[in-house]
Amino acid sequence: MALDESSLQKFGYMEREPLNAINIDPLQTGGILTDEARQALVQWGDGYSVCDFCPGTLDQIKKPKIKDFVHEALPEFIGADEVRVTNGARESKFAVMHSVANEGDWIVLDNLAHYSSHVAAQRARLNTETVSSTGHPDYWIDPEGYATAIENVIDENGKPPSMALLTYPDGNYGNLPDAKKVASICHEYDVPLLLNCAYSIGRMPVDANDIGADFIVGSGHKSMASSGPIGVLGVSEEYSDIVFRKSPTHKKKEIELLGCTARGATLMTMIASFPNVVKRTREWDREVENARWFSEKLENLGMTQVGDKPHNHDLMFFEAPNIYEISQKAKSGRYFLYKELKSRNIHGIKAGLTKFFKLSTFGAGRENLSTVVDAFDEIIKKYE
Repeated sequence: MALDESSLQKFGYMEREPLNAINIDPLQTGGILTDEARQALVQWGDGYSVCDFCPGTLDQIKKPKIKDFVHEALPEFIGADEVRVTNGARESKFAVMHSVANEGDWIVLDNLAHYSSHVAAQRARLNTETVSSTGHPDYWIDPEGYATAIENVIDENGKPPSMALLTYPDGNYGNLPDAKKVASICHEYDVPLLLNCAYSIGRMPVDANDIGADFIVGSGHKSMASSGPIGVLGVSEEYSDIVFRKSPTHKKKEIELLGCTARGATLMTMIASFPNVVKRTREWDREVENARWFSEKLENLGMTQVGDKPHNHDLMFFEAPNIYEISQKAKSGRYFLYKELKSRNIHGIKAGLTKFFKLSTFGAGRENLSTVVDAFDEIIKKYE
């Protein structure tokens, strides 16, 4: 393509739609920026803006207060001995797998794990043994399944897996398994546990030390009101020298982080939002109440929430046979629901989904959730 004036017209500033809608997209509800973060986005948006102040290691920058944030505030917030910021939860998972396990080793993970957990293991050239859920409709992960999976690896390979991973909660159904029990079982076999908290750190209280997790990862853009991509990685003291080992040639640089990670607007928006993020985790009980209220209202309209019941998280999965039936007759077909919700300034359910869909109630508040419930009610009655 010739980069002439005509071809360049399609690029440049692009307006985001819908910007001010009621947002129930699980990928976005916990990542919506605070006012302070929006200011930081403008101030620190130029390239590697924080590198002007770097002494050679990102997390050692004293002004702005990155060192205090990474080494004091975050360890306290997530209950980990050592913390680093990364370029996302998947980068954090890979760093742990690549440093703790050797090529050809086995790891254990739940079968509700995010695809990036599998891809991280594949990139590290590891084998995986999965722990099955109970399947439809609960999709519950039995902690004892980890003992079975570990025993399977021992029987097959003569030694336990190098590590285990638990998704907390999973990204489809929003189930919160008994992480403490899983950690206890793993430690009986001297298997360290990684807790994937992409949908929990920043939304709800999480403490890795209290749970017994050796590693914990979070997502700033999913759950910490940050501009993405950015994540956090917490490691227990026992493994910190392994995961955060330094380069023999570039003494200040940590190998698994490729020296430095989030170097600008992503990190500064996370820091700017942090006071509000801490405060909102203290109101988690209200978020759970709203989620349960919303689930009950949608079930009264003929839909079924699968997964934990009563639900313990804002992320939920619904089966909607009545909505699907309408899509078989509606002029817009399976896109009718997306268009109907968009016309009511509601965003978050993927275009084309009617038979089932997932959504999040996080941060919406009861008034906006009532608007969403009323919208579903209106749509169903419109097509009756």
